[in-house]
Amino acid sequence: MSTGEDMYTVYVLYSEKYDKHYTGFSSDFDQRMISHNILGKKGWTKRYRPWKVIHTEEFQTKSEAMKREKWLKSGAGRDFIKTLRR
Repeated sequence: MSTGEDMYTVYVLYSEKYDKHYTGFSSDFDQRMISHNILGKKGWTKRYRPWKVIHTEEFQTKSEAMKREKWLKSGAGRDFIKTLRR
């Protein structure tokens, strides 16, 4: 049962150097950013460092965060993300 303290962060990252976006979610956003920018040894995000945060949203449940992440990865969501860099 959730204590109400767990929060999930949906985030959008941008790599200026490579003009790439990454969308994800995490229950420990700070640690996840360290993984994306410093500690991660493999994976897609490692290739396009450094990442900067251009958008975050907080959710109380994992299912809400997953639903929002899925929308952000849709066509409409990608269009929304493009407006964030203006």
